[in-house]
Amino acid sequence: MEEIVSVFAQEAREQLTAMEDGLLRMEQGDHDAETINGIFRAAHTIKGASGVVEIHHIEKFTHILENLLDKLRNGELQVSSEMITALLQGCDHIGALLDRVDQGNMDEDPEQKQKGEASADALRAFTSGGSAAETKSSMVEPSVANVERAGGDQAISDCWHISIRFGRDVLKMGMEPLAFLRYLLNLGEIAHLATLCDGMPQAEDMDPESCYLGFEITLRSHATKEQIENVFSFCRDECDLYILPPNSKMDDYLGLIERLPEESLRLGEILVRSGALTQEELDQGLRRQKAAARIAEATEQPSPQLGDILVERKMVQPEIVEAAAAKQKQVAEKKTAEARLIRVQADKLDQLIDLVGELVIAGASANLLAQKSGQSTLVEATSVLSRLVENIRDSALQLRMVQIGETFNKFNRVVRDVSKELGKDIDLVITGAETELDKSVVEKIGDPLMHLVRNALDHGIEPAEVRAANGKPVKGRVELNAFHDSGSIVIEVVDDGGGLKADRIQAKAIEKGLIQPGQTLSEQEIVNLIFEAGFSTMEKVSNLSGRGVGMDVVRRNIQALRGQVDVRTEVGVGSRFIIRLPLTLAIIDGFLTSVGDASYVIPLDSVVECLELRDDDTRGHMLNLRGEVLPFIRLREFFDVEGERPQRENVVVISASGRKAGIVVDQLLGEFQTVIKPLGSLFKHLRGIGGSTILGTGEVALILDVAALTQLAGQTEERRQLPGGQRAPALESH
Repeated sequence: MEEIVSVFAQEAREQLTAMEDGLLRMEQGDHDAETINGIFRAAHTIKGASGVVEIHHIEKFTHILENLLDKLRNGELQVSSEMITALLQGCDHIGALLDRVDQGNMDEDPEQKQKGEASADALRAFTSGGSAAETKSSMVEPSVANVERAGGDQAISDCWHISIRFGRDVLKMGMEPLAFLRYLLNLGEIAHLATLCDGMPQAEDMDPESCYLGFEITLRSHATKEQIENVFSFCRDECDLYILPPNSKMDDYLGLIERLPEESLRLGEILVRSGALTQEELDQGLRRQKAAARIAEATEQPSPQLGDILVERKMVQPEIVEAAAAKQKQVAEKKTAEARLIRVQADKLDQLIDLVGELVIAGASANLLAQKSGQSTLVEATSVLSRLVENIRDSALQLRMVQIGETFNKFNRVVRDVSKELGKDIDLVITGAETELDKSVVEKIGDPLMHLVRNALDHGIEPAEVRAANGKPVKGRVELNAFHDSGSIVIEVVDDGGGLKADRIQAKAIEKGLIQPGQTLSEQEIVNLIFEAGFSTMEKVSNLSGRGVGMDVVRRNIQALRGQVDVRTEVGVGSRFIIRLPLTLAIIDGFLTSVGDASYVIPLDSVVECLELRDDDTRGHMLNLRGEVLPFIRLREFFDVEGERPQRENVVVISASGRKAGIVVDQLLGEFQTVIKPLGSLFKHLRGIGGSTILGTGEVALILDVAALTQLAGQTEERRQLPGGQRAPALESH
């Protein structure tokens, strides 16, 4: 039971996400009928599933929310911003109830119950206010309106059409045809009646006890097809009866078919459930199909389809049959796709990744021993093993790759709510939602992104009057972009606001004591001061920002993911925050180097080239790389490695965020599959180290933080030139 409830909660959250997305699209002007149908289906699914697992308070609340969605779907109510707000708050309440279910509590606590009642009252306010009158009007006005607008012909075309041929023996059985027609008046108004005499024989052949008449009837009524058919139930087996709905009714049938639950149904069952076909008509059609199949088998002809028979017998319109067939195909395709999927618990997947990591280490150890043995056959065998391990590694990591779109879509609601709170009109534009990265990265990037988006809304986007005065569109724009670049994923948060003012940031930094008044910094370094702890340029504190917390947390959280964050800004144009993250936190391809007895691993995707270091190419901590000035760091000096420098040193040229730097090492040991092990809390203060790994020999190697080393290399000379040996504050955060 516990596993069933867990699956219910997970699937219910997926439906909630779909509901929120649809509601936000409706508020932005999406009038597509499929949008409201999708929202209604999601609510209906949650209600049904909660009933199955017997969580009745969720079922009851969702039913109230579903009632409002049903009236929206039927056109009885108009969408408003207040209504969307109430519906979104209802979604929030369901989400809170699901949180409690995740904690193992199947009941509703008193505080939640009180909030739920308040939310339910807000929803009921929209369904109770004048809805009965609106419903009554919607039931009686269409045909009247048609008469007023277009006269009798238009009114008749929007009525039921009944074609009936009474059997010869109805009179002998004591049934009077006109009595059925009079009873039909109980369901509505007969707008037109034509008597069919084509079955009348010559006078000398007539039997006074036989019936030869038929009628074509146009009935104006709001009755269902089954109710109309029941009028003729006593003579149903003795007549040929065809009932075709009005034109407006056909759209209802098409909508009902689309809204049917995604179950494996036959064509006839879909038509009956939607009301386009009665059970009697279906049985009659199946009997005709069976008889036709026997004839086709005898003549070696293809068997007729049920849909063709129903259309031919005028029991249903071809458009409705096509819609039912499309629904059947859609459900079948979804069932087939679901059959290829299997849900796996995240902890089991993490265990698999850990085992694959140990397999990588064991494979590297076996490969090393094979090379030391000098046996060519053993080396070849371990080479094949290493290739297979690499393929297993890639496949296992691919299992944890998820699209970032689900994380991005959550910000539609954030932008809506915050922009309303701030009184600003702001659009959110999402690109690259299909970009994939490791699930563990996705889970941890949500909070930093939340800080950046809320800062863009509060700090970045100017008030409408300021934007208008500056000749900018009144509506602001925030973008979330994601794309792959050089083995990493880049996420951008962009706004078209006023940008960051370097002089204001510098003045505030001096006021806070973050930098000295005479200290010389580039404009980019000044802008990067916003990531310092306690920094804020806001004059007053708001609910969203101004307390000096947030941006430093963003940088720390991103660095904890072995990533980096940077900002580009232009006054009056806007700002662009750029986050660069590794695709996975578990296993990477590395480049193994050594300094003395210590080994260091550099992420391979950041390595540009390797070359020998010559003294005539260097000046201070700068290297002449084919005419390009390249700053570098000697790891021996940086980590205080004991021993003399070798006569021959090597430089590994690395690149991060478009900047290059050199790392000077003793030896280059080649490519190496690296399983990343996090450093303990005791070593978190170390700069330039991103983690550790275990080599095939069993020794520990440190994994270098390329982003930090690139920045440190570029500022080494500048640090030395600062008065009093002071260090630039931007360097203290590594």
